[in-house]
Amino acid sequence: MLHNDGNMRRVRHNVSGFTIVELLIVIVVIGILAALTIVAYNGVQQRATAASLQSDLENAAKKLKLYQVDNSVYPTANDCSATPAAGTLCLQSSSGTSYTAYQMSNTPGAQVFCLSAVNNGVSYKITNDSTPVAGGCSGVMSNGTTCPTGFIVVPGSATYGTSEFCVMKYEAKQSSATVPISQASGTPWVNIDQTDAINYSQNVAGCTGCHLMTEAEWLTIAQNVMSVSSNWSGGAVGSGYIYSGHNDGSPAGLLAADTNDANGYSGTGNSSPSNQRRTLTLTNGEVIWDFAGNAWEWTNGTISGGLQPGFSSDSSYSWKDWNSGSLILSGLSSSSLPSVASSAASGWNTAQGIGQLFSNKSESSTHAFLRGGSFEDGVSAGIFTLDLFDPSSTTYMGIGFRVSR
Repeated sequence: MLHNDGNMRRVRHNVSGFTIVELLIVIVVIGILAALTIVAYNGVQQRATAASLQSDLENAAKKLKLYQVDNSVYPTANDCSATPAAGTLCLQSSSGTSYTAYQMSNTPGAQVFCLSAVNNGVSYKITNDSTPVAGGCSGVMSNGTTCPTGFIVVPGSATYGTSEFCVMKYEAKQSSATVPISQASGTPWVNIDQTDAINYSQNVAGCTGCHLMTEAEWLTIAQNVMSVSSNWSGGAVGSGYIYSGHNDGSPAGLLAADTNDANGYSGTGNSSPSNQRRTLTLTNGEVIWDFAGNAWEWTNGTISGGLQPGFSSDSSYSWKDWNSGSLILSGLSSSSLPSVASSAASGWNTAQGIGQLFSNKSESSTHAFLRGGSFEDGVSAGIFTLDLFDPSSTTYMGIGFRVSR
């Protein structure tokens, strides 16, 4: 017989579950795992894209070289039209890959080619004597856009807020009364004031958006070339001096450039080792001529009276080292300082070839920016050289300009 007394024990059932904290931890872990998966997938995808590009370029290069063996010249163009022109070749590629540039030269004894391709925003190139490497042929941007003739590609800089852009490889030469051109032959277009340089820069043939180089673009190039070891006499950044071009006054005049970038001392009467080398190489392998020395170059910059940098004791114009502790910037942006381009430059001066500042803190009129130095400025010439002596209306046989896009 069962008895139900008040002392009968009750059985308790405990229901367990996740706390809010535990749920949040699980969600965070899932998010981290998802992010890692996406990163890993993107990495695999990028490697696959690069591998496809390299394979396409290697196959295309073999086809170009076979054509050269059979015909003693490289084809004149990559032509896949329904009726390809004589002397051309049709280069096939994988899905998603586009050939963005084919450049060739059939000069006897110096036959060369460069072929670049892009896939999903990734660019690679190959030449007749190389394996595929990241980047594009000279003058071809990473998105496949071709720069105007005679222009090179400059990588952008987060320091100066610039994206990849095109710039004249050589100082502007005069094609006609108001049209500049970038070419090795001829001496720079000089005796031009800043206003005309601004206006005429828009006239480069076939170039929508061409303009006189901006201050940010100049500093972007200076920062870039400063970081390349081969631009330094000691073979390492900061070792010895960075080359500063034709600036010793011998010969006493402006020089034409050379189509061969290996002839960086062309016309100077100097050879290695010497700071007179006129070529500087960018991180993407592009070469720019006379960025320092030869002719002064206008940028679009101006500075108002009473705002020039200098020393508190200034009563006239004088050359100044950038890293002088008593230099007052006033209205000049701190971004102009070499130490902003690279902290390693905080102690550099003319011994490192970076150039100087020519200014007068007591100047009361608005003046324009001249960069780089000229053939007669000696150690004051350099990639960061800035002259604030002249108003925008100044013309002089040593002042030219360079165009960007």
